[in-house]
Amino acid sequence: MNSPEDPTHTKSPMGPMGAMSLRARFVAVGAATVLLTTLGVVYTVNSAHRTEPAGGAKSVLSLADGPALFFRTDKGRLASVSRPPAVGQGGSRREAKESAMPCHRFYAGGATAVCLASRPGIPPRTKAVILDRDLKEKRSVLLPGVPNRARVSASGRMVAWTVFVTGDSYSSSSFSTRSGILDTRTGYLIKNMETIQVYLGGKRYHSSDVNFWGVTFARDDNRFFATMASRGKTYLVEGNIKKWSAHTVRENVECPSLSPDNTRIAFKKRVSGGGSAPWRLHVLDLRTMRETPLAETRSVDDQVAWLDNRTLAYAVPGRAARSSAIWTVPADGSGRAELTVPGASSPSGVSGG
Repeated sequence: MNSPEDPTHTKSPMGPMGAMSLRARFVAVGAATVLLTTLGVVYTVNSAHRTEPAGGAKSVLSLADGPALFFRTDKGRLASVSRPPAVGQGGSRREAKESAMPCHRFYAGGATAVCLASRPGIPPRTKAVILDRDLKEKRSVLLPGVPNRARVSASGRMVAWTVFVTGDSYSSSSFSTRSGILDTRTGYLIKNMETIQVYLGGKRYHSSDVNFWGVTFARDDNRFFATMASRGKTYLVEGNIKKWSAHTVRENVECPSLSPDNTRIAFKKRVSGGGSAPWRLHVLDLRTMRETPLAETRSVDDQVAWLDNRTLAYAVPGRAARSSAIWTVPADGSGRAELTVPGASSPSGVSGG
């Protein structure tokens, strides 16, 4: 063991050897700092590239970013493409960075959106999530059944949904639906529309097999249209929320969608008794009751959306399982159906602002 006088303990740290060691340490520390800073910058840049969608598209959605076509992707995420120019052709596609839950059905109107999310179980359930302008959850309603249809009024005040309680297709004769309406302003909730007073041919109608689906709202947020099915027939009904009554308008109208100018109903009409192609898209003029078949000749099982008073959008299943694409077609029967957004469904046109 060395003594206190040992030169190794009495040599000054500022001696020639000590000074050289200190300088070396300063150089090493400086070099390490530069290296770490450089790596940090590189990491930050690379992270930004990883989190930002390709093409510099925004990663966060807002209903204020319009005019735009909003939809759900095949993966259940929410996304949009800008309008104009042509929808889906050169438009900037934006996708939500994160979704609180996958949406199986989606629709937006005004500053409100609704996401219907499936909750697996026995029996299956649906969570109807009401979203604000920035697609943040405001309220949710738990429902029995499988997600099917969703609608929001143009003002964003009224929200409606339909779930399959039994069955999963309108092609089957053994299905049952349940539709509900929520007033987001007052909080008033109607979980089951089957309590409404219905008039068929001017007379009060009663039947235990009544089903409602495909609600669509008028501009006044009080009047609405929907499909009613009973005893093997389907009807377009016009309803009044304040009076909580409805009357039949026309037979063989399913999944109605009211035009922005409130003059026409787009719907799917049953044109065959069964098979793989039972429906054809039509537009009904509410003043003249004249029906116009659309240029889309395929069978479409969807509640179409009006992007404006001239254009309709809807989803058609793809060849791959659980895949679909959004198509558009003129509402006057002219032109042709055009592929607009591949890998997407649940279209809704949002004006923004």
